[in-house]
Amino acid sequence: MVAFLLLLGHSTQVQAAPYAAMVMDGRTGEVLHSRNANTRLHPASLTKMMTLYITFEAIRNGELSLDTKVQISRNAAAEPPSKLGLRSGQKIAVRYLIRAAAIKSANDAATALGEAVSGSEAAFARRMTRTAKALGMTKTTFKNAHGLTQKGHLSTAHDMTILGRHMLYDYPEYYNLFSRRTADAKVRQVANTNRRLLGSYKGADGIKTGYTNAAGFNLVASAKRGDERIIATVFGGKSSASRNAKVAELLDLGFRRAPTHAKLRRPSRPSYQGNKGIQVASSEPHDGRAGKTIRVNGAVLKSLRPKSRPESTVVVAIADETPEQDDDALKASIDAAITEATLETAQATNEDLNDAQIIAAVASVSSALPTVSRVQPYRGGLRPIARPANIETAAVAPEPVVVTRLSSSGGRYWGINVGRYTNRFKAEKVLLKTALTEMSTLSGTLRKVVKSPRGFDATFQGLSQDRAELACRRLAARNLTCRTIGPRS
Repeated sequence: MVAFLLLLGHSTQVQAAPYAAMVMDGRTGEVLHSRNANTRLHPASLTKMMTLYITFEAIRNGELSLDTKVQISRNAAAEPPSKLGLRSGQKIAVRYLIRAAAIKSANDAATALGEAVSGSEAAFARRMTRTAKALGMTKTTFKNAHGLTQKGHLSTAHDMTILGRHMLYDYPEYYNLFSRRTADAKVRQVANTNRRLLGSYKGADGIKTGYTNAAGFNLVASAKRGDERIIATVFGGKSSASRNAKVAELLDLGFRRAPTHAKLRRPSRPSYQGNKGIQVASSEPHDGRAGKTIRVNGAVLKSLRPKSRPESTVVVAIADETPEQDDDALKASIDAAITEATLETAQATNEDLNDAQIIAAVASVSSALPTVSRVQPYRGGLRPIARPANIETAAVAPEPVVVTRLSSSGGRYWGINVGRYTNRFKAEKVLLKTALTEMSTLSGTLRKVVKSPRGFDATFQGLSQDRAELACRRLAARNLTCRTIGPRS
């Protein structure tokens, strides 16, 4: 009986997860310590760092905002703990889902965010993997948004350290989330799963914990003391207490090895790729399931040359001694002249043409011209009489060139208002700060302070309606005040 119990105890003992660790100087990206850092292991809820990173990217690029209401699908509501307790069909703002995923590590909130951004968790997981590769996380593959154990869902201590550093520098406006001990997640107050390290280690301000049986106790932590910033990652801890102790030890090692002063070398943010040909039809499905996704054609990758025009023979009377012209040379000279004329026209009208537009312009000009094919010399009849040298020809006036300007606002201008202030100085200061924050949509606009009896309105003018609405969406995603101003009647 004793032997049976011993055997039973041995068979039910959980095998310890593999250990891996990395320590990095957050300012420079220099590796200060590494152990099994490139071994592919289960990341557990460290996965949610990528879920949040892509959500922040989607907000910055206007795919959704912090106030976008997400309808919870049956798939998200059915996720196992840790969870917020969301119900199928419930609607909740993105900001609360972010808090629940970042602070409580809620699986249902993470899945809901993935479905809101990409339409389905599977599509979101593919975007997660693409983003990981763009960040340099070469050994990471994601299969879900929450990190529960799934075949092929793997990462490394090195890759998660890279992700933690990008989270810190690419989206600093959201980084404070990871240092909050508690937060309002709408459904209820949630406590930070990393609160013990945050409360016990001087300078600790994040980032994310993770645990599953297969992964063990994982943690990507960061701490700042003076000008020094250290990031430490541990995979495979045996308990939360021993993991925290090991992370504290690694952070101490990092502060000892890192130079007191070092020039900050921010990591390069990857180019925005979005959902790669998938449009999210709605983040609020009517039947409680994940939003439908629609595949659409992506951007044109290559512009093909237009097909040759059908040749037509033009009979021209030529003197016997006129030599036959070479077909290829003649066609080449005509093509060159057409291309040169088209490019000069584009420069004269100050238009920016891409390759596809230039080819289309060449095709439209050349299609109006007949093709000159090889002709035979005229053999019969009299030679034409030479034209007298003193004949005066009438001057032909050049056709006028009409330059038009396209406008999406019907000749009227739109603008945006970013707030009303008590004096002109404050309004101008906000305009300058906003222009620097949102350069992509506000470039080339007119910054204008409009005085009224109620104060000084800070406005940007000279936008199209679409551009004004896009600017407001992007500013609202940063919690900045913005409203569109329609054209004057």
